[in-house]
Amino acid sequence: MKVAELMAGGGYTAELLARAVGPSGVVYGQNNRFVLERFAEKPWSERLKKPAMKQVVRVDRELDDPLPPEARDLDAVFLVLFYHDAVWMEVDRAAMNRAIFRALKPGGVYAIIDHAGRDGTGVTEVKTLHRIEEKVVRQEIEQAGFRLAAEASFLRTPSDTRDWNASPMVAGDKRGMSDRFVLKFVKPGG
Repeated sequence: MKVAELMAGGGYTAELLARAVGPSGVVYGQNNRFVLERFAEKPWSERLKKPAMKQVVRVDRELDDPLPPEARDLDAVFLVLFYHDAVWMEVDRAAMNRAIFRALKPGGVYAIIDHAGRDGTGVTEVKTLHRIEEKVVRQEIEQAGFRLAAEASFLRTPSDTRDWNASPMVAGDKRGMSDRFVLKFVKPGG
């Protein structure tokens, strides 16, 4: 398989994907300048030296146009716990979603996991609480031409009040306990 992880950070998920695609697959692991400079350059560079990462192509690009021209006919693109950050980072999300649409083959999957915001909050708490209202994500991705194919509840935490900061730097003992949505979008035609 040919897949991409956007905003790969230190590469944990990219490594899991590299192990899953096997020796003939490829994983495009993308990070932007902000994430590399602030958090990820050292751990990402170190992880890329591991034998398991030989199928990973390092991609240093901004989210507005996250994938290189050779990243075409991809089977899947993953964006894990970062769509909300694209808002406060002022990414052109419509351009980002169109670029992902172009990079995927027909039937290709665009998978999103993010921290759920409270109903009615839209994008108002993306920086303060690191959360986004699920319906905003659905609307924006569907506007790019994707259709919602499935959603999963395995990361749902109904007891989460959604009024606390889910950022990994701030969440403290609540880290990993946020209510998270998992959405599987598909590029039509496959």
